[in-house]
Amino acid sequence: MVSLLAESPALFVSLALVIGLLVGSFLNVVILRLPPVLEHLWKKEYAEFTEIEFDEAAPPSVAWSRSHCPQCKNQLSAWHNIPVISYLLLRGRCHFCAQKISVRYPLIELISGVGAAWLAHQMGFGWPVMAALLLLWWLLAITFIDLDTYLIPDQLSLTLLWLGLLFSLFSFSITPADAIIGALVGYLSLWTVFQLFLLFTGKEGMGYGDFKLLAAGGAWLGAEMLIAVLLIASVSGLVVALIQMALKKGGQKIPFGPYLSVGIMVSYLYGTEVMQLLFPGF
Repeated sequence: MVSLLAESPALFVSLALVIGLLVGSFLNVVILRLPPVLEHLWKKEYAEFTEIEFDEAAPPSVAWSRSHCPQCKNQLSAWHNIPVISYLLLRGRCHFCAQKISVRYPLIELISGVGAAWLAHQMGFGWPVMAALLLLWWLLAITFIDLDTYLIPDQLSLTLLWLGLLFSLFSFSITPADAIIGALVGYLSLWTVFQLFLLFTGKEGMGYGDFKLLAAGGAWLGAEMLIAVLLIASVSGLVVALIQMALKKGGQKIPFGPYLSVGIMVSYLYGTEVMQLLFPGF
């Protein structure tokens, strides 16, 4: 099977598309359920620390609870959960209560599936593409959780950091020394900006989750490539902010995690080209 996938790029790309769609379906579950699970855990730990009674029911688990409609609570059948196809068959509405299903669900599945197929096409079969797929899926989950909650769970950002350090042991990645330095520079650079902004304005300009996410990016890319990450993140964030201002929605908070995620992913694939544009001869 391994040799077949290595020798047949079309088969590998097709398989990556299918797996990517399925993973995208699971990512929807992670994005929806992980924040309430973590909030419940924090409340429970606080209650135990302060020795107060806590009897709040646990929310559905990420991996073990069956899927159900968030509106009518009816349990969904297997055919209701086919990535993208179920949304089209159901015409974007719940089978039981006819409430609209957010278009974001098939969108995440498509980003995951098409992104996986693109990576398979560009990189071919092997360990490098496996690492790139993990990076894509982790950043997708981080992006949409941050959009929803303005939080980046440590369970995701720190795991991504450790994965970057792990892959630095392989020949297709940067060296362990570059990964460690990249993680340190990534964290300290945003931490320094945060402290300076707090000093001069008395306000917090970003969250600690952003520091950890950029540290994870540094573990995957190295310190030098973080220039490209921050440039891409800043430009894309500025564009969105200007659009919001034009639509008279400028008062809304703008999470930085999604733009850092875009910067990390683009830099992982095309960082050298971006750096050569910025610094000819890089």
